[in-house]
Amino acid sequence: MATNSTFGTLGVAAVLCVVCSVMVSTTAVKLKPMQEQNKSLDIKKNLLISAGLLKNTKATKSEILSAFEKVDVKVVDLGSGSLLEDVNPNKVDLKKEAKDPNFNIIIPGNKDIAKIKTRAKRSKVYFVKADGEVSMIVLPVYGKGLWSTMYGFLALAPDTKTVKGFGFYEHGETPGLGGEIDNPRWKSLWKGKELFGENFEPVITIVKGAVDHSAEGSQSKMDSLSGATITSKGVEALLRYWVSDSGYGHFLEKFRNGEIQI
Repeated sequence: MATNSTFGTLGVAAVLCVVCSVMVSTTAVKLKPMQEQNKSLDIKKNLLISAGLLKNTKATKSEILSAFEKVDVKVVDLGSGSLLEDVNPNKVDLKKEAKDPNFNIIIPGNKDIAKIKTRAKRSKVYFVKADGEVSMIVLPVYGKGLWSTMYGFLALAPDTKTVKGFGFYEHGETPGLGGEIDNPRWKSLWKGKELFGENFEPVITIVKGAVDHSAEGSQSKMDSLSGATITSKGVEALLRYWVSDSGYGHFLEKFRNGEIQI
């Protein structure tokens, strides 16, 4: 057979495709554990930053793991608000379960203020401890902005209504506008804000412009992002959704009432 024949050329190309496919597949399989470890480490880092437990955004792996030793991870059934003690948190993937019919629920349109359509039936919750007592509860939250689904962490004081920290680690909002949810100054303004009213109904509101701190109820109001009304309202909506009974509301109530001990 002539080496420069069409058949010969196709044969060489086919062999190269097979060899390359095997190499790529083998590499992907070998790298998957490392990718999973890096993903887990990145989530830990962003959680710690949102909660104010890690200041250095370029912290090393050992620094992240050391800071995370203060955190106790549990899984909660969102429907009942009870902890699922027999479930390994490392086996729970919130994004995947939110899309899996075996693990999710469809959110009724009139309650889907965060515009996420479905949510997982269960979620991870993170308890930060100091001197053996819970000093902070950190909740994964997400919802639609203008262009993207925004994923973040909300850190609450043990009273379950006062914000200790809040930040996003994944989104696709417009840089300089909605992307200002990453602005350290704006994020710092969340500390001390109160999410609930007297009867623990969600009342947090993002107002146009700056909050008048002398006005009644200012502790439950937050400055909007300049030029990013839809993103700002998206942040307000996702917070109201996740702290309501549709999200972590039942869990937060049980914790307040002392029904959950960590």
